Amino acid sequence: MVDENGRRWFAKVYRGDLERERAAIELAEFARQGEVPVPAVRRTLDGDLICARGPLSLWEFVDGETAEGGITGARWQSIGTVLGRLHRRLAEHPAATPTKQPAVGVRDVGKAAGSFDRVIDGYASRTRLSSFEQWAWEAAKERRGLLDRAGTILAELPDLTVQIVHGDLASPNLMLCGDDVAAVIDFQPPSPRFTAWEIARIGCDPRTVMLGDDWIDGLPELLLAYRDEHPAAHADDLVSSVAAGCAYTLASTYPLAEPLDDPAAVNPALELYARARHESALVMLERLPDVRERLRERLRPRP
Repeated sequence: MVDENGRRWFAKVYRGDLERERAAIELAEFARQGEVPVPAVRRTLDGDLICARGPLSLWEFVDGETAEGGITGARWQSIGTVLGRLHRRLAEHPAATPTKQPAVGVRDVGKAAGSFDRVIDGYASRTRLSSFEQWAWEAAKERRGLLDRAGTILAELPDLTVQIVHGDLASPNLMLCGDDVAAVIDFQPPSPRFTAWEIARIGCDPRTVMLGDDWIDGLPELLLAYRDEHPAAHADDLVSSVAAGCAYTLASTYPLAEPLDDPAAVNPALELYARARHESALVMLERLPDVRERLRERLRPRP
């Protein structure tokens, strides 16, 4: 969409809870006011964030590509800088004051066991399975068997920081222009979550982990840039990010459960992502001791 001044805008149409969507836009505006690269939103003539006709919102159009191709090279540092700025700004959000909480709160492993059992039983009850459903069934059984290890990983972590975060900072919601971050998009409504979990969402994104072992050297660069931009960040949150991300992913049934819960959402792209997410969780689990030691070494407190 192009306005009368030749400025391009992106229209986002809503079908869900408009109050939740409005809260998400307000969080994006809050981050933008802290110099986080967030596209500007154009208000209606009445000053509203969402136009009732549609309903939709208008956002500044940003040239670039998503980070779905994986993080490489200088992108590690630029993403770390923006992520640190984002968390530093959102730590000031009035909805919640940052606190320290036990890391077992990253994922309820006991509840996850019930979720996996439901998925496994759901596939077992079907007379025929597609090739993807057969794979998802086997993957769910494998991950169900790893839940005790996921619980142990979280139980052994120190208390970690919980604060307002973006909420869905995966690679599709990070726009890049070359090696620079052009925009952070698609915020969720403000809700306290573990910062270590959100760091892992982007730093250990399956699309990056599956490129090879370069993520093991790249992640420390992201975290060093994060710390430079957010000096108040706790070392425990940074060093524990891979462990938190690994345990969370191991204990998540998404998208293994989609053929049961939302068949219409299953497409080749989702199937590819499901396989990458499963394999990346296993890679993180295998490499976790080495990666954590490397992070401790690179993130030693400054003299």
